[in-house]
Amino acid sequence: MPISDLVHPDLGAYRSMVAMPEDFDAFWSSTIAEARAAGGKVEIVKAETSLKVLETYDVTFPGFGGHPVKGWLIMPVDRKGPLPLVVQYIGYGGGRGQPHDQLHWAASGYAYFRMDTRGQGSVWSVGGTPDPVGSTASFPGFMTRGILDRKDYYYRRLLTDCVRAIDGLVDLPFVDATRIAVCGDSQGGGMSIAAAGLDPRIKAAMPDVPFLSDFPRAVRVALREPYTEIAQFLAQQRDKKDKVFETLAYFDCVNFGQRAEAKALFSVGLMDDICPPSTVYAAYNAYAGEKEIVEYDFNNHEGGQAFQERKQMKWLGSIFDIG
Repeated sequence: MPISDLVHPDLGAYRSMVAMPEDFDAFWSSTIAEARAAGGKVEIVKAETSLKVLETYDVTFPGFGGHPVKGWLIMPVDRKGPLPLVVQYIGYGGGRGQPHDQLHWAASGYAYFRMDTRGQGSVWSVGGTPDPVGSTASFPGFMTRGILDRKDYYYRRLLTDCVRAIDGLVDLPFVDATRIAVCGDSQGGGMSIAAAGLDPRIKAAMPDVPFLSDFPRAVRVALREPYTEIAQFLAQQRDKKDKVFETLAYFDCVNFGQRAEAKALFSVGLMDDICPPSTVYAAYNAYAGEKEIVEYDFNNHEGGQAFQERKQMKWLGSIFDIG
């Protein structure tokens, strides 16, 4: 398909105009503190699978509001000592799926956790975590649920779950708390940037074709959902534009990236019409930690897929000293 966004050199030089709210840090500090104060227990149950060299645990941890959130924890059976942890967040509409869906991290010697996505998991993979919080008027999907109030916005709950997942895993005896990485594509990529900006325990982040970035531009230039959900909402809620973008500034990867210190490996599809490449570069250029980006010139939102996974395994292995 033709390129519909910025191209180099303008692309690489692009900087978002998203403003950092004055109370951004206070908002997120209080949000995480409230979630931790809500309490709840981590439950880990060994799952029955046909996998022979890997073992799988069905994990439930307390997320935002203490709400139970599911995930799969998968590790090598033959392991010696604590393992580096890789937490994967899921793309829009998907859930944690089946334990055997993605095994390359566990097969490479990591403790691998695939976090379920509250309220999602019915579009391209299954999930098992409800979102018990309601919403005011919204466009179908998740992008506008509670969007008129940052405290009620759907992504406040989901991004808090990202940090609480690490809270629930970091003290397990088979996890090396000094070697924690996060990854994900699309929505999961945006979540990995947010988590890196919120949680200094994260030492490496691998956001692929990340979503949730540079909302003011993305909503205007993306050709396909999910960003278009916001545009369609505003097409009817004509007087709510300022309030919507005021809320979104608290959930924008451009702002989270400025707080992130973890090393990062980004990827971008230069023909992406879901997460336009300029919005990916907005997050990348704002990202404060040591970083690099891989471009896939002729790919849409699928990005690099297995090619990028191979790059990630080599990159993370060098950081965490996994041969």
